[in-house]
Amino acid sequence: MTLPSSDRAVRNSRLKLLLIAAVFAAPMLAAGLLTLGGWQPGTKGHGEPILPQRNFADEALPVTLDDGSAYAWRDAKPRMTLVALTGPQCAARCLRQLEAIAKARVMLNRNQPRLRLLLVGALPAGQAVDGNRLQLGANPDASYLVGHDTGGKLAAFAPGTPDSVSALLVESNGTALSLYPTGFDAAGLAQDLQKVIR
Repeated sequence: MTLPSSDRAVRNSRLKLLLIAAVFAAPMLAAGLLTLGGWQPGTKGHGEPILPQRNFADEALPVTLDDGSAYAWRDAKPRMTLVALTGPQCAARCLRQLEAIAKARVMLNRNQPRLRLLLVGALPAGQAVDGNRLQLGANPDASYLVGHDTGGKLAAFAPGTPDSVSALLVESNGTALSLYPTGFDAAGLAQDLQKVIR
């Protein structure tokens, strides 16, 4: 038995409506399944997450600047801190990595003021501190505040290898977000900074 033409038209219209709904629903369903599976696009950083999470401000983790003042993890303005931790005998390779970190800050352009650079550990050979700051090159934006880990509480993150650097990214409220261990990719760090500092 054949359907009348009006019933066939209604059936075709319904089928088309279901196909259109499926086209829109399929990507949402796939995204939900991927998220439940733990995959989230664009959220993978180059650093390692700090687990269990720590808040350096709440711990009152002491870093003393060269002038004897304490480093404030929570600043008057909401600014993140990138802590460069140098290993023993910071020389040419260490200096290149510190310069790459400073360049990553400069690449933030107008958002540079939202990131502070803090150097903790051995100074690069031949470099001197002037007024709590280590200036690398001619660009004043490529300078570090220099501090000392007076309580030894950052030692777990610091490299033991001579002439090396690791880095810690700390949120403006003092929460340690991620560790970039010795040998980290400075370009990857720069990409992460571009994502989190806007």
